[in-house]
Amino acid sequence: MVIPNITIKKILYTTDLSENARFAFAYAASLAHRYGAGITMLHVISEDPDLDARVVGYISSEKWEQIKERNIQEAKNVLIGKATGRAVIGEVLTQFCEDAMGTLSECEFRTDDILVVRGNPVEKIVSTAVETGCDLIVMGSHGIGSLADAMLGSTAQRVIRRSRIPVLVIRLPEER
Repeated sequence: MVIPNITIKKILYTTDLSENARFAFAYAASLAHRYGAGITMLHVISEDPDLDARVVGYISSEKWEQIKERNIQEAKNVLIGKATGRAVIGEVLTQFCEDAMGTLSECEFRTDDILVVRGNPVEKIVSTAVETGCDLIVMGSHGIGSLADAMLGSTAQRVIRRSRIPVLVIRLPEER
């Protein structure tokens, strides 16, 4: 068997804005730095048709759409550090990388895009990776329930099963 030469030019970093996701970003940034790859950040706001139907019973569908749009904007603000403009986004992410990678003196990388979308997280992660031509997906995982030590989070499991590109799943160290 010939071992292939691995090149990583585009990384899809997925975030649910949790501590696990922030920890996983350190890996995405480090790999981007090492390979000279760009990072596309993706946050998916889950769509739940059952919830939509239940909520509309309490408020109008227009008001519900406004609330969902406001949540999308809040997620974007978190991802870009409540700043606008590409240069500022790059500065925020570079600073975050430096903080996360404390041991590295330099951790340069580029951010190709920051996406906040609505839909099924697994479908959006897999389709975004394909549409943007990513070579690797980096995501955090939550071990939830009594099988936490034996299982990955359900979103991570489903992404691994459906993705045709490699998926790096990062868990928080136990000492956190």
